[in-house]
Amino acid sequence: MNIANKIIKIIDAANEKVGSATAWLSFVLVLVVCYDVFTRYFLKVSSVAVQELEWHLFSVLFLLSAAYTLKNDGHVRVDVIYSRLNKKSKAVINLIGSILLLIPFSLMVVFTSKNFVYSSFQIMETSPDPGGLPARFVLKSFLPISFIFLFLQGITLFLRSLITLKTGNNPE
Repeated sequence: MNIANKIIKIIDAANEKVGSATAWLSFVLVLVVCYDVFTRYFLKVSSVAVQELEWHLFSVLFLLSAAYTLKNDGHVRVDVIYSRLNKKSKAVINLIGSILLLIPFSLMVVFTSKNFVYSSFQIMETSPDPGGLPARFVLKSFLPISFIFLFLQGITLFLRSLITLKTGNNPE
């Protein structure tokens, strides 16, 4: 169990750092949206690049926050039943869910997006819109990166559930 606890601590620390860094993107996104609204409605000027920057920031924020949200048990689930269960029953659900759904799905996205991202890097993909942002390939690379973090957090969820089932206690 010592090895499992070390793995949990390392992955949790990594996802905590990514989540904290990603939280700052929310602030940047708010500033960009405020700038866009001000220039569009008060100055009557619009920019495709600023509009694309909004959804690029939102995409990165959403993707990189997934593992952090899972780590902090903030993801959406049907709590009508789950919230009434004891620790061991919750651990069984988390164990089965992580091994049958979360981990395989994360791996599938990582492996199936590999060629998608590689092709984008090969052609140095940019926005197809006039005045759009360059380097769309960088944005696309966040897809497999974020699912690698989600996969790793799925491993910790699996290990935590296993430890809870064996010991009756949640690991720190």
